[in-house]
Amino acid sequence: MLIIILVHHLSFGQQDPQFSQYMFNTLFYNPAFAGVEGITQFTAIHRTQWTGYTSTFDGGRGNPSTQMISLNTPILKFNSGFGMHVVNDNLGPLNNLEAQMSYAYHLGLKNGKISFGIKAGIFSQSIDRNEYRPNVSPDPLIDAGEDSQIRPDLAFGIYYRTEKYFGGVSVNHITKAEFDFGEAGSRNALEQHMIITGGYDYEFNYKLIITPSVLVKTDFNSYSFDLGVIGTYNDKMWGGLSFRQSEAMIIILGYSLLKDNSLKLGYSFDYVIQNQDAKEPTSHEFMLSYTLPPAIAGGKKIIRTPRFRH
Repeated sequence: MLIIILVHHLSFGQQDPQFSQYMFNTLFYNPAFAGVEGITQFTAIHRTQWTGYTSTFDGGRGNPSTQMISLNTPILKFNSGFGMHVVNDNLGPLNNLEAQMSYAYHLGLKNGKISFGIKAGIFSQSIDRNEYRPNVSPDPLIDAGEDSQIRPDLAFGIYYRTEKYFGGVSVNHITKAEFDFGEAGSRNALEQHMIITGGYDYEFNYKLIITPSVLVKTDFNSYSFDLGVIGTYNDKMWGGLSFRQSEAMIIILGYSLLKDNSLKLGYSFDYVIQNQDAKEPTSHEFMLSYTLPPAIAGGKKIIRTPRFRH
């Protein structure tokens, strides 16, 4: 029973990975974002959370770490887009691995575009029971060894954007996949979450764009939010601040490389401002993205707006 309790606590505490650079990773949160930018982009993110956190028992691993790779591309002929991502999220004895594909259909409106998307894939959860440390060893309630299970996963979303405004709503884990690891009576389900994103591009001057944004997550019982503001200068560099509710202040920096600014490097630094006793105070997140040259539709080159340059 102890295993069931511990696994449920870890899963509920951080069911899905969190990203400080959420404003540059919209596809992960909303499948309707697939292809909306009109460009093909590859993105990789590595996050080390609560750097230096170790087990209080034997100094073993303990801090969460997350890796993600994604592809986002338009399908211009069909007014739609395709996306995919693979995420590995390690939470000590528990590891989540997901591989998802997204499809979105775009409808042009008078002043913008609305997109409807669906995401389908697999969600794998693995447990290493050897990572648990019972008070009395051996504990007959804790089996040794490793175990893993794979379940289908499904999500849908709506996304809307104009030249200056953008926002979307999505619901994930619609199938509410359950992982019991052979323990009778255990559910350990992936709870459905609704995610809301939004923001606004303010043209401060010809070279500087200020973009406030918000990310809200809820499991319909409780909620959390991130608030951020990013300044982009000359489509070359960006920087800003973000706040994660009841946890951390975040600094975000980035720089574009190559002649066409197609290779982008991003970094965020989190500093925990609440409940430091249970965590290490700092987290680090690195982002690398590469954008292929814009596609051509009907002889017209697609022009990227300031919001969609990263």
